[in-house]
Amino acid sequence: MDSPARAWREFGPRYRLEAAACAACGQVSYPARSVCPECRGREFSAVVLPRRGRIVTSTVVRVPPAGFADQSPLPIALVEFENGVRTMLQVTDAVDLERLDPGVEVRLEFRRVRSDGEAGVILYGHKAVPV
Repeated sequence: MDSPARAWREFGPRYRLEAAACAACGQVSYPARSVCPECRGREFSAVVLPRRGRIVTSTVVRVPPAGFADQSPLPIALVEFENGVRTMLQVTDAVDLERLDPGVEVRLEFRRVRSDGEAGVILYGHKAVPV
């Protein structure tokens, strides 16, 4: 169960797609970390990730986890942004599941990811849409 407090804490990374750039070496990490994986630096500045990227690899989840049963089959892709950062995203908008090949360009759209019951928190996030 998600809470309004947790949704608020995750607001920046989830809704603005914020990452952290290390002040010492410039390494961009998503999600943000407290220690840089490259130089072990501890000072970061927030950066907003680009809204376009390319699929590195993908899969289709045919037996989705709880809370996603209404979205089956669930296409998921590892997307690399223009700045080299990679993240997993759900692919949406009536995509041909057999055409989610590496190199396909995608843009990020802000969509409902799921809701926590009828009266619970509605969680929004980014999904990849093939261009």
